[in-house]
Amino acid sequence: MSKPYVIGIDMGGTNTVFGIVDARGTVIASNSIKTAKHSDINDYIAELHEEITRLIVANDAVDKIHGIGIGAPNANYFTGMIEYAPNLPWPSPIPLSELVSKKFGIPVAITNDANAAAIGEMTYGVARGLKDFIMITLGTGVGSGIVVNGQMVYGHDGFAGELGHVIVKRKNGRTCGCGRTGCLEAYCSATGVARTAREFLEIRNEPSLLRNLQIEDITSKDVYDAAIQGDKLAKEIFDYTGTILGEALADFAAFSSPEAFVLFGGLTKSGDLIMKPVKEALDKNILPIYRGKVRLLISELKESDAAVLGASALGWEVKPLQA
Repeated sequence: MSKPYVIGIDMGGTNTVFGIVDARGTVIASNSIKTAKHSDINDYIAELHEEITRLIVANDAVDKIHGIGIGAPNANYFTGMIEYAPNLPWPSPIPLSELVSKKFGIPVAITNDANAAAIGEMTYGVARGLKDFIMITLGTGVGSGIVVNGQMVYGHDGFAGELGHVIVKRKNGRTCGCGRTGCLEAYCSATGVARTAREFLEIRNEPSLLRNLQIEDITSKDVYDAAIQGDKLAKEIFDYTGTILGEALADFAAFSSPEAFVLFGGLTKSGDLIMKPVKEALDKNILPIYRGKVRLLISELKESDAAVLGASALGWEVKPLQA
């Protein structure tokens, strides 16, 4: 193979992780940059180019890159554009595929970051062998990738599978970054957990380790740290979050009758704190015809590998640039 590697890029709302991947799905080397460090998309792409080039040179991969695959929020597989991504700092639409391809001189394909994670999980992770599953990514936002009959569901315009923006609170719901109110993302993302913590601290009076922190600076990690120390309020925050997510999954099961939900992202590291209420709410609310048929799986791939590997798979599909 004249060009034995591809680049996989996972663009998240907080960090962008990238890696050099070979044809067997081995991540040869990887690194990351801060996504929102630059106010101008061109400055971001310049830093991305600089750091990836450094990685390519260090791993003897110059002129050996077949293509670049990118998983990014609201990235459209059909058009190569990012459109109205609430967790990115740049105005939409962003012609990401064109900008990156021009900077690197390498063909580029993009998809939604959660779709990329689903592809990676289906190829290398706990979803191997599954033809019908729904990937839920719990990070800065809540993303999803839907696989039916072994194929990603893109819809007619490339934007199918925005389950993080299904409304779960119709009355007095929180404002979401997408501009609507009551979205799942506003409650079950890492930022949603932090918002719940602030709300609970403001409306309730019981003692909590979280009261030792500046309320506006509380993160989901702070809530986790308090919970594993036995903090009652922190545990209730996870119960609240997991219950909302489990109820939503019960509804999602009715859409495509998946074999499994695969959960991926930072919140899954909370273990039973989040998974126990998720499972209880799922079992309680799922339609009887699906009960006992849908598994809850947690990604076992290394942090960000699912998305990087999934994005890299797109890199093998691209056609060489025209001279």
